[in-house]
Amino acid sequence: MGTTIHVILSGGVGSRLWPLSRKNNPKQYLPLFNEGSLFAMTVQRNTALTSKVIVVGNRDNYILSREALANHDIPHQHIIEATPRNTAAAIAFAALASDPDDILLVTPSDHVILGDEDYAQSIEEGIRKAEEGYIVTFGISPTRPETGYGYIEYEQDQVLSFREKPNHDTAEDFIERGNFLWNSGMFCFRADVLLEELYRFEPAIYRAAQDVWKQQQEGRLDEQLSKKIPSMSIDYAVMERSKKIRVVKTQFQWSDLGSFESLYDYFISTGYPVDEHGNMVIGTDLYTAFVGLKNTIIVSTQDALLMVQKEKSQDVKKVYNTLEKHQSRLID
Repeated sequence: MGTTIHVILSGGVGSRLWPLSRKNNPKQYLPLFNEGSLFAMTVQRNTALTSKVIVVGNRDNYILSREALANHDIPHQHIIEATPRNTAAAIAFAALASDPDDILLVTPSDHVILGDEDYAQSIEEGIRKAEEGYIVTFGISPTRPETGYGYIEYEQDQVLSFREKPNHDTAEDFIERGNFLWNSGMFCFRADVLLEELYRFEPAIYRAAQDVWKQQQEGRLDEQLSKKIPSMSIDYAVMERSKKIRVVKTQFQWSDLGSFESLYDYFISTGYPVDEHGNMVIGTDLYTAFVGLKNTIIVSTQDALLMVQKEKSQDVKKVYNTLEKHQSRLID
């Protein structure tokens, strides 16, 4: 039996949490929480469940993950992407770096999870299924008709379908039907099983990723070769097409903190202050008064000020995209 390896995907920018999250210091490394950064919390919760860590990050911020892992006594390896090619390639690199019979537990680096015992039970169930040759996804019991998440339609541990981020009416229908879970973006599988399925459905991604990995230098990937890899998510490449998919319905509390709305809700649960109309200030101790506003979030940094209505927080990405288009230093 191989080693159980925790694969952390840490290449994201967290553009919906701009101006807190930047290319050189994305949300997973921000010291926003009493327990430390999201990255550190991710490592810590999986230390007792796995024997090694592989971090797939990018050249803009891999030093941050290296520094964070220096505080944890667990063997680790870094894979440094020269250019982003989406999650199918990132996960393929981790599988190529592992022995065929290794069990890989793949998680994002920027989620909040509460309920250590429930979490451990879910992961252990996923590992057992992975040892049987299945590719396991972890589903979250939905608590609201969320439009920012993908959904998994299921029956027992069988996946009936994956659904893209729905509109509000469709999300409400999913909740009413009762057999839909939020897609957590967490997976578990044997390295060889994942690579076999990737080769079956997307051989171009498999071959190009293999070519890149053969030329890697101490985990650093070649940029020109990497650009030849088709950019595709692991959901499209494998999860929605393979017959080997199983789902574990989890019981722990989960948030991907993908927007200021989800960060707001998390902060509220920890006793973070708001005024009588639900308005919140993040990043400054300056006295701030809200007149005629409800559920508004003000985010202050040294060089930027964001004001957003909580329910519109998904649109912050549009601001980020505009700044990126104009090559603004405000996103670095």
